[in-house]
Amino acid sequence: MVGARGMGSAMATPMTRSSPSIPAGAEEFLHSHGWADARIEPLAGDASFRRYFRVHLEGGRAILMDAPPPHEDPRPFVEVARWLTDRAFTAPTIHALDLERGFVLLQDFGDARMREAIDDDPAVTLPLYEAAVDLLVALRAHPPGELRRYDRAELQREAALLTEWYCPAVGVAVDVEGYAAAWDAVLGRADAQVPVTVLRDYHAENLMLIGPERTLGLLDFQDALAGHPAYDLVSLLQDARRDVDPTLEELMLTRYRAATGEGDAFMDAYHVLGAQRNAKIIGIFTRLWRRDGKQRYPGLCPRVWSYLERDLSHSALAPVARWFAANLPPEWRGDPMVIAAAKGLS
Repeated sequence: MVGARGMGSAMATPMTRSSPSIPAGAEEFLHSHGWADARIEPLAGDASFRRYFRVHLEGGRAILMDAPPPHEDPRPFVEVARWLTDRAFTAPTIHALDLERGFVLLQDFGDARMREAIDDDPAVTLPLYEAAVDLLVALRAHPPGELRRYDRAELQREAALLTEWYCPAVGVAVDVEGYAAAWDAVLGRADAQVPVTVLRDYHAENLMLIGPERTLGLLDFQDALAGHPAYDLVSLLQDARRDVDPTLEELMLTRYRAATGEGDAFMDAYHVLGAQRNAKIIGIFTRLWRRDGKQRYPGLCPRVWSYLERDLSHSALAPVARWFAANLPPEWRGDPMVIAAAKGLS
C-alpha cells in the first residue's frame, strides 16, 4: 500500500535508466506525458505488488505508481483520491494515468511523515494527533463515495485471519466455529447507521506533513469502504507500527466525541472494531512472515496484542474475550516467530 508499504515510507535509492527494476513501459509512459529523460529512483515498499518511484525532471518531482495487472488495480486509488480532493482533503493530485498497464503519475508529497516528526520532536505529538482527529471529524461530514459496504461478512473474514495464520504458526488448535460465533455476537455493535468513507489504513506512517503549515496529506486509501466512523479512529489511536500512549488515546477519544456528540454506543463500536482490526493485523503480520518470508512483521505483533487485550477488557467484547481466554491464553500471545521457535516449530 502507499505509505506504510510504499510511498509514505519511502527511502530513495538512485537507479540507472537501464536498470531492469524499472517497470517495462514506464519510460514510454513518462515520455508521453512530458517526463521524457526523467531521472527515476525507487521508493521502498514491502507488502504488496505495487511499487513506487520518484521521478525528477528540471527541478520538478512526481511519484510514479506501478500497480501491475492482474495483481493490482489502480482504479480505486484514483477514484478515492479524486473524491477526497473534490472535498478539499489533501490527497495526491493525479497528473497522468495508464490504467491498462497500471501506471499512475502522482503529486509528490515529499518525505515528511507524522511518525518521524513525532519521533524527532515529541512536543508536536499532541497537535499532530489533534489535527488527525479533526480531519476524521471533517471526513464524516461528507456522505461516502460509491464504495462497497464494510459489512459484517467482511469484518468476519478479516477477523478469521488470526485463526487461519497465527494459530497454526504457534501450533495451537482452536475452536474456529466458536471464534466466528463469538464475533457474530458482538459485530452488531459496529453496524454503521450512517456510514462514512473509511480509509482503513489511517495512521502516523500514512499521514504526510506538507508545507510550513504541516497540512496532513492522505495516502494508502485505495481499499476504502463505507463503514463505521470509529474504524479509522482506532486505526490512528491503536497504531500497529508505533506505541500510542493510552492517555493520548483517551484524550483524542474525548476530543472526537466532543466534536461529534458520540456517546457510549460509539465507544462500544470503537472497542469492537479495535479488537477486530487488531486480530486481523496479527493474522496479516503472521501471513507476511509465513507465506511471504518478511521476517520483520512478527516482531510487531506484541504491540498489537497489547491493544487487542485492552479492547477485550471492554464489556462489549465479553463473548470474544471468553473465546480468547479458552483458546489462546496469554502465554500463546506475542511474537509468533519467537513462540514457534520455542516450541520447535519450523
